[in-house]
Amino acid sequence: MHLLDRYLPTYQFSETHACLIAAEPAAILDSVVAYRPDSDRFFRTVIGLREIPMRLLGRPDGPRAPFGFDDFTLLDRSADEIVYGLVGRFWRPDYGLEPVADGPAFQAFAAGDVARLALAFATRRHPDGRTLLVTETRIDCPSRAARLKFTLYWLVIRPVSGLVRRRMLASIRRASEQPPGERSGHVTASGNP
Repeated sequence: MHLLDRYLPTYQFSETHACLIAAEPAAILDSVVAYRPDSDRFFRTVIGLREIPMRLLGRPDGPRAPFGFDDFTLLDRSADEIVYGLVGRFWRPDYGLEPVADGPAFQAFAAGDVARLALAFATRRHPDGRTLLVTETRIDCPSRAARLKFTLYWLVIRPVSGLVRRRMLASIRRASEQPPGERSGHVTASGNP
């Protein structure tokens, strides 16, 4: 994952999942871009539960859309990789998101109390002719205080996060394996629009 190493070479937390897909790398990465996690009932449920404290506490700047892929910034894309970034205080009820315009802004972002998260998808040919899709999430917490806060949060969300990633990969696999004329603009949890 060369692009991921460029954007987040140093990290304290990570999670990796993979699946084999009978499709070309370009079609798979297009399915990654089209994927919409909010189409998955499980994802909507866990995000709804995660956001209960935010809704109960209220937000002075008004309601926000539920957390999803739209909160991420596309950092970079090559023929076989895509990397997204997110910066915030994820342990806070409102995620404490910080705006990041692009890859260079993500790399330059420096604040000790904020975590940087990079989410990458990489494809590579498997000996059996299929394509291996690997997703890796890395989180860098530059200060001890941020690491402690994120560690507690990570212990709670990691099992659910792993399940969400595996469901995401299964949905991307279904969409990628459809004939090109049958692929939709959005990849949903069921593989249908």
